[in-house]
Amino acid sequence: MIELLIISRLMEYPDTALWQHHDELAAALEEGTALNSAQRAELGSFISSLCGRELLDAQASYGELFDRGRATSLLLFEHVHGESRDRGQAMVNLMNQYQRAGLEIDSRELPDHLPLYLEYLSQQPEGEARGGLQDIAPILALLSARLKQRESEYALLFDMLLALSASDVSAESVGKQIADEARDDTPQALDAVWEEEQVKFIAEAGCGESEISSHQRRFAGAVAPQYLEIGGQ
Repeated sequence: MIELLIISRLMEYPDTALWQHHDELAAALEEGTALNSAQRAELGSFISSLCGRELLDAQASYGELFDRGRATSLLLFEHVHGESRDRGQAMVNLMNQYQRAGLEIDSRELPDHLPLYLEYLSQQPEGEARGGLQDIAPILALLSARLKQRESEYALLFDMLLALSASDVSAESVGKQIADEARDDTPQALDAVWEEEQVKFIAEAGCGESEISSHQRRFAGAVAPQYLEIGGQ
């Protein structure tokens, strides 16, 4: 599906190439058939709005949105495994999946980066691509809901992916579940993470366990993005 490749490109860090060739992206969108005319118009408006901004402003906004905290991370396994050991094996499995499909990725790219996963799906038969989207539909809905809370136009991209997936998972239902979720991109939340990392560093140098436990209790819940159980989806 060409739409997946287009959305993948729009989800990447804004760069000069996108600004120079956004008309070609819009033209490619019109050739797609997986979205209806109203959805294509919405996505076309997103392209115009994004590329109508000053590039540096768009880059700064992107960094604040996707690179501050974990709640809106574009790394898929962040929302499933967090920092658990299972994440490493999941990475290996996904990398093997890419290799079997003949997709070679740059060594600097993480295999669970959503734009990369979408690029992979765009090369698969339509049925398999939809199945791949359905596998991550809970994550897409979660990200859409969080982006809507932050009044970001990027939420549209995730809604489009949910539409393409034909999944019954909705951002609205997830939005109700996270209505009281504390944001993890505020200065206070980021400071809490920094302080926790400092304490972990001190612990490695031999700090007492009781002090570590006290610190962790103090910041418990300060930064608490919701992790998902997607097994069986």
